[in-house]
Amino acid sequence: MGKQSVDALINGGQASAAPPLGPALGPLGVNIGQVIVEINKKTASFKGMQVPIKVTVDTDTKAFEISVGTPPASGLLLKEAGIEKGSGKPQKDKVADILIEQIIKVAKMKEDALLGKTLKSKVKEVIGTANSLGMLVEGMNAKDAIKAVDAGKFDAEIKAEKTELTADEMKKLQEEKKRLQEDIEKRHADELKKATDIVESLKGKEKSVIKAKLHEAGIPEDLIKKLLPADVAASAGEAKGKAPAKK
Repeated sequence: MGKQSVDALINGGQASAAPPLGPALGPLGVNIGQVIVEINKKTASFKGMQVPIKVTVDTDTKAFEISVGTPPASGLLLKEAGIEKGSGKPQKDKVADILIEQIIKVAKMKEDALLGKTLKSKVKEVIGTANSLGMLVEGMNAKDAIKAVDAGKFDAEIKAEKTELTADEMKKLQEEKKRLQEDIEKRHADELKKATDIVESLKGKEKSVIKAKLHEAGIPEDLIKKLLPADVAASAGEAKGKAPAKK
């Protein structure tokens, strides 16, 4: 008969032979108990979450394969960090600091989708994703965190597949997230004031002159576009596009 598959939504690590899995797997002649055990192993890290799974059964040999659907690693990291979206400027604005246990947890959740052959290499892949979201790992940027992994700093946690955090660790992470947000807000306010002062001091000058000064002061491009007065931009355009009036 070939292969047949069963799709179901289960609670991570808590699958059972009850509906919907049991009745769906029964007619395929597979060992339901073994399938349930394997599903719970693969979804243990999703405890408390609804997980889509697919069981593919070879009805001739009774062999089976289990695939676990998960959100992208970025989505899982956002959930771990307790934030809705990553940083718009990940290399500059850091929006969260997460622990190695959380990185390991996501690596285990996404193990079937990651390229690494070992958990250690998969951990480094997830650190790269955290970096693209503007997250620190154990207070380090991605480059330093990966160096720390390579140096064996987190070997004990990775070997033990440690994924749980204490209440105290979770509290500290929340405090650090708040501090990082305050840092971002202060830096943005400082940039805004500096840019505004420059624009005001060069009032009446051409757009190119003001823009050059803002760049020289290290003002971000998006802020320059936002703050450069429209009348200055218009007058600069008119100056370039119109020839002097003849007398």
